[in-house]
Amino acid sequence: MKIIFYEQNADLDAWLGGLRRELPDADLRVWEPGDTAPADYAIVWRAPHELFANRPDLQAVFNLGAGVDAILDVERKEPGTLPPNAKLVRLEDTGMAQQMVEYATYCVLRYLRRFDEYDALKREGRWQKLPQHARESFTVGVLGLGVLGGEVAKGLLKLGVPVRGYSRTPKTIEGVQVHAGAEQLDAFLDGVKVLVNLLPHTPDTEGMLNARTFARLARGAYLVNVARGPHLVDDDLIAALDSGQLAAATLDVFHTEPLPPDHAFWTHPRVTVTPHISAETLREESIVQIAGKIRALARGEPISGIVDFRRGY
Repeated sequence: MKIIFYEQNADLDAWLGGLRRELPDADLRVWEPGDTAPADYAIVWRAPHELFANRPDLQAVFNLGAGVDAILDVERKEPGTLPPNAKLVRLEDTGMAQQMVEYATYCVLRYLRRFDEYDALKREGRWQKLPQHARESFTVGVLGLGVLGGEVAKGLLKLGVPVRGYSRTPKTIEGVQVHAGAEQLDAFLDGVKVLVNLLPHTPDTEGMLNARTFARLARGAYLVNVARGPHLVDDDLIAALDSGQLAAATLDVFHTEPLPPDHAFWTHPRVTVTPHISAETLREESIVQIAGKIRALARGEPISGIVDFRRGY
């Protein structure tokens, strides 16, 4: 089998070495512009149109991440980019879920116990005790209940706070109040104190974190965005923070990454910025998963993680 690999910022020796270890009989090469030689499989992250073009024999494209929005964006801009018979396969949990649970738990606990405000008081040299938030009304809403969102919702239950979840289709998570479908979105948002966004990035979800969404949350609510930057309307967030509708926000993803040095998020006192580290791709776990799926496809066996092009995830 012939495999092409593309990831501009990857440790190529480590990735290729691991893949060759798992797939010793494969003809594996790094794709470079101008490479139009045949390939059965592609393993990529943010690959350009040229890599996919004119490859009718490509059987599957493996995305080095859970979100496939970058590949689908290429297809939307230049329809026909992806070979019509090729499967698009996302990474399933390769250690990312645990990282995401840790990140979300930290954010919720930080706001629940008001540690962010104590940090601000310390900078001012002020010794002041703040009243604690009532745990029973500190409702956390997890927007998006996919592989990562579902694990985050379950993990947050351990804090003893009410947890709601929202997904496009009905799901059942013990202990979590789940809302599904557009008609239940407002009921999900109403009164939420911490909104954790884990939606897939699709045309339908772009800009979903906006003034209307923020207005339905509890007064003085908090936002945690660990999905994609385009979910957020930046100016609406600044306005909601300045008005007091939102008390604070933790942002790990942005429209432009790295976040431009002149962006208002850097200097806003109620915005915490992290550089897209909430759940990073773990190389060894990903190599083993992808190689296992390639072997299964070569045997004609079904695999999981195949993306539905219509839904975008």
